[in-house]
Amino acid sequence: MLLAILLMVSGCAGMSETEQRTVTGGAAGAAGGAAIGALAGNAAMGAAIGGATGLAGGYLYGKHKDTEKKAYEEGYNAGKAGQ
Repeated sequence: MLLAILLMVSGCAGMSETEQRTVTGGAAGAAGGAAIGALAGNAAMGAAIGGATGLAGGYLYGKHKDTEKKAYEEGYNAGKAGQ
């Protein structure tokens, strides 16, 4: 498990922040889903559901952070131009 996480993190070097958040969300969701699924008797189904949910959540969070960053930069540039 640790080796898989290390390989995934090292493979994120050329990705955008949104892509990194999407992959991280998917991995975390899959791990959490597998753990919960194992308790319920079907780890594979839990991993699949958790991974899909994590991917969607990571993507949406990444887009939200991109929008925040863009709004900050626009406000900063507008304030700088008004000097």
